[in-house]
Amino acid sequence: MNLPNKLTMLRVVLVPVFMAFMMIDTLWAKIVGLLLFCAASLTDMLDGKIARAQNLVTTFGKFADPLADKMLTTAAFLIFMDKGLIGPWPIFIILVREFAVSGIRLAAAADGSVIAASFWGKFKTVTQMISVIAGILLMCIPVIPFVTCGIITSILVWISVLFTIISGAEYIIKNRHLLKLK
Repeated sequence: MNLPNKLTMLRVVLVPVFMAFMMIDTLWAKIVGLLLFCAASLTDMLDGKIARAQNLVTTFGKFADPLADKMLTTAAFLIFMDKGLIGPWPIFIILVREFAVSGIRLAAAADGSVIAASFWGKFKTVTQMISVIAGILLMCIPVIPFVTCGIITSILVWISVLFTIISGAEYIIKNRHLLKLK
C-alpha cells in the first residue's frame, strides 16, 4: 500500500476516534475532536497531492478517498445533529447525493471506468470541512450562546449543502449515459 492510500486509511481510522471525543461533553474533548478532524482533513489534502505528484494514483485511492471524506464529514454532521446544532434535512440531502454519486461510480466501474472527484465534488468537501471546523470551534468558545452557535453552524452547513447539490447535479449530468436502462 502506497503512502497516499495509507493516509486515506488513517483518515478512516480517525473517524470513530473523532466521534468518541466529540461525544464527551467537556471543552478539552471538543478541542481534541477539533484537532483530530483537522488532522484527518489534512490527510485528505495530502493524499491527493502526493498521489498526483509522485504518480501514485490508484483505483483503490480513487474509490477509498471519497469514501473516507464521506465518513468523516457525515460523522461530524451526525454529531452536530445529536448536539442539536442542525436538523436532519441537511444530512439527508448530503447522504442522498453521496448514495447517488456512489451508484454512478459503481455503474462506471461495471463499465470498466473510474470516475475521479470533480472540481465541484472537491469544493463540496472543502465547504463541508470548513463548516465542521467552524461549528466545532464555535462549540469550544464558552461565551457564545448555544443558540448563536447553532444558527451560525446551520448556515455554514446549508451553504455546504448548496455545493453538495451542485456537485451531485454535475455528476448526474456528466454521467447520465450510465443511468440509461438497457
